[in-house]
Amino acid sequence: MLQKNDVAPDFTLYATPDQKITLSEFKGKNVILAFYPADWSPVCSDQIALYNETLKFFKKYDAEIFGISVDSKWCHLAFSQSRNLHFPLLADFEAKGEIAKQYGVYDDEEGECKRALFVINKDGIIEWSYLSPTAINPGADGILDALETLNTK
Repeated sequence: MLQKNDVAPDFTLYATPDQKITLSEFKGKNVILAFYPADWSPVCSDQIALYNETLKFFKKYDAEIFGISVDSKWCHLAFSQSRNLHFPLLADFEAKGEIAKQYGVYDDEEGECKRALFVINKDGIIEWSYLSPTAINPGADGILDALETLNTK
């Protein structure tokens, strides 16, 4: 798993069925990457809902958040609409888990992303990372602490 001071690998992934997001386009902003196993699962649903409720705090630190799983762009669209999400879910679908592998958070046994968080600074460097047990929602405190630390640099 990538750690503090590692360069965040760039990527381009589908955010909607016809729109892609490229990480490097967000240089100059702080970025939060929330890798998670699957849309619709109970812990993932709670985690993503929490981040949706925490968006105003992330924005205070000039941070964008992206959820990433191996679900398809169509699955993400349905999940996002059903939960009224206001941030993008990115489809690490084809080649399956390619970006999760680059970040060191792909679970080969399960064929899905591990539950992992990354805070990337405005220069594209990882400032904080955390690997959570799959069955536990990691919450937002670690993300907010990392953003606060960035804010005081």
